[in-house]
Amino acid sequence: MIRLTQAPFDPGQALGEFCRGRTETGAVASFTGIARAEQGRTDILELEAYPGFTEREIARHAEAATERFGLQDVLILHRTGLIPPGEAIVFVATAAAHRRAAFEGCDFLMDYLKSRAPFWKKETGPDGARWIEPTDRDRDDLARWETS
Repeated sequence: MIRLTQAPFDPGQALGEFCRGRTETGAVASFTGIARAEQGRTDILELEAYPGFTEREIARHAEAATERFGLQDVLILHRTGLIPPGEAIVFVATAAAHRRAAFEGCDFLMDYLKSRAPFWKKETGPDGARWIEPTDRDRDDLARWETS
């Protein structure tokens, strides 16, 4: 399931619900991304998305991860709108028969979400607003999936 929301969410609750009743799942891996204050440089993070389009693109990559790693299920929750430091931005959970597939599927999806998902990110702080672009490290993280 892929869900974009402007409302805060509880990653622990999402994980508990995702794990419930999985009698044939051997592993669940998850990741929670949290908005940072960037040492006082960021008061608010703003994420914009195109409703419908963004979910379809994320779903396409979730399907690719499911096929590539043999995942049983995927959950992606992603905030949009205004997010203060300390609140969850993104939650990804993957279920698989074995741990390596769950870990790799989760990692693969986060690298995509961080670098290529159709979101526009802006930080606003005491010095004004600045758009956020993927870093060289983000691009390197994503590139490793193209060669493996």
